[in-house]
Amino acid sequence: MPPLTFAAVDLGASGGRVITARIGDDVLELAETHRFANHPVRLAGTLYWDVLRLYTEILAGLRRTGPVTSIGIDTWGIDYGLLDAGGALLGNPVSYRDPRTEPAFKRLLATIGAADLYDATGTQLIPINTIFQLAAAPPPDHAAALLMLPDLLAYWLTGRIGAEVTNASTTGLYDVRAGAWSDALIDRLGLPRAIFPAPRRPGDAIGPLRDDVAAETALPGTPVVAVGSHDTASAVYAVPAAHDRFAYVSCGTWSLVGVELPAPVIGDAGRAAGFTNEVGVGGTIRYLRNVMGLWLLQECLRAWHLDDTALPGLLGAAAEAPAFAALVDPSDPAFLEPGDMPARLTAYCRRTGQEPPTDRAATVRCILESLALGHRAAVRDAVRLSGKPVEVVHMVGGGARNALLCRLTADACGLPVVAGPYEATAIGNALVQAHAHGLAPDPRALIRATQPLTTYEPDGDEPAWSAAAARVGLA
Repeated sequence: MPPLTFAAVDLGASGGRVITARIGDDVLELAETHRFANHPVRLAGTLYWDVLRLYTEILAGLRRTGPVTSIGIDTWGIDYGLLDAGGALLGNPVSYRDPRTEPAFKRLLATIGAADLYDATGTQLIPINTIFQLAAAPPPDHAAALLMLPDLLAYWLTGRIGAEVTNASTTGLYDVRAGAWSDALIDRLGLPRAIFPAPRRPGDAIGPLRDDVAAETALPGTPVVAVGSHDTASAVYAVPAAHDRFAYVSCGTWSLVGVELPAPVIGDAGRAAGFTNEVGVGGTIRYLRNVMGLWLLQECLRAWHLDDTALPGLLGAAAEAPAFAALVDPSDPAFLEPGDMPARLTAYCRRTGQEPPTDRAATVRCILESLALGHRAAVRDAVRLSGKPVEVVHMVGGGARNALLCRLTADACGLPVVAGPYEATAIGNALVQAHAHGLAPDPRALIRATQPLTTYEPDGDEPAWSAAAARVGLA
């Protein structure tokens, strides 16, 4: 079968891309057709996603792709839009970084209980989850459908409503054991069951582009295919593992760290450790923990009025900075919201009796060593809780380009780190589409054969990393 070309729409919390992927038996070639920023908007004290602009940017990217076999969309999880009975959007989706959910989070933990919530769905209990957003701002009576962001964008492209399961499983309202919405939990919360659409799975056909969209993009008759619409699901599908004894770090704004399992692991130990069970492509389970990720570095760059072109110099200087001078728990709630990240890092260090970083290089070193410790703790906990042995850590996504972070993660974990592919989310998105069209029967082998990968061996200094982990409670 000759190679086919697919369009992968990949939206992250800080930016989006439209990428074309040419895929055949021994071919996997990517080309970026459009890249754009994703800036949330604060209005009257609430932080919103500018979703209409994001949709406009997607159309601009699709206009530049030329003919493609199909289109797939992935975004981050948790956030959603509400439609009325006529299909109109009931207000801009609110960002998960908006602090509105904290009171609702505490209320549900007090009334339903953490154990019951976790047992119902296997989803980690963090205030940003969809369940707590809905408790903080219940849907109005005239809401007819709740669509996760990739499902909302797919609806605007095709007119078809549905709930792709990898993203639905991030909500705290989807039972990963049953493979369905948790009707009992939805009823217990007093939410209208009718707003939760029927599930669809990666590889399912959603439908062709609407006539007006097809005319605007010059892509008549092009179908949209459900992919791993949670970006981490697509990224994990693109892990180039040669065996199943691996952990992964999908590293970008967040680091999603865990293992791939055939079935969920739900119990008090996993709940206490902050682990979530999310659906993966092919019916797998992504057993993982969220670590704050490169968000800390991104916000420092913004506070310093720098862009990514400054990173090589900063990383070079950070590599020469003293090791373990200052460390933080990267997932401390103080770092969640946008703001002056260098000042927050300084405040954390002072609060914990440490000397704060004295310059930008020391700040970057602090962030990257702290992230490596977060990766280490999550990998070790995933092994302990799941019983799955791990021999290698695969780091995929944009963070895999950061050689210093990869090296530090290998040192911290005491395991080889294989870095790449960098465009794992877009690759996973496109490979699901390709598989639906009869291509890429072994996607991971195809990635190993076609994509650049770099291996980092650990330095063997386990005592130093153990002592560092103990300093910030990540042992």
